[in-house]
Amino acid sequence: MNKVYQTALEMCRYMAGDKMRINHFMKVHAYAKIIGEAEELDARTLEILETAAYTHDIGIKLSEQKYNSASGYYQQIEGPAEAEKLLTPLGFDNELIERVKYLISRHHKYANIDGADCQILIEADFIVNACEEDMPQDTIKSIYDKIFKTEAGKKIMRSLFPAALPE
Repeated sequence: MNKVYQTALEMCRYMAGDKMRINHFMKVHAYAKIIGEAEELDARTLEILETAAYTHDIGIKLSEQKYNSASGYYQQIEGPAEAEKLLTPLGFDNELIERVKYLISRHHKYANIDGADCQILIEADFIVNACEEDMPQDTIKSIYDKIFKTEAGKKIMRSLFPAALPE
């Protein structure tokens, strides 16, 4: 079985019983994969992106236990080590694991984005969060230009929020 799909199954096991969070990372993965393919990422970068999309919020459980908070700040602190524990037994190489850990550690930081994988993960997570949180149109409009750089991500956002982001 493909390691990326093994990651999805392991994340489902890790988050067992938490339908909302399982659905969240599945949706982030779907958008990330679509944007990554539309942006013609090479196979290695797409593998990193997909793996990061499945694991980006892995730090939530530990953050809630340790800090009684699911804030992005704590997720980014606790997530990388949790991801390493999940990914290492699946046979991913160290370079991939380190990049995924890095992406997890900054998936809520919208400045100094380095790499297409980072850009696309941030866009995909924002798309899903905007939908799940029923984000106000004016907030979407004010943030859109600051976050979205890929053509595919922009098209998806304009399709989801045409009132806030007219063509």
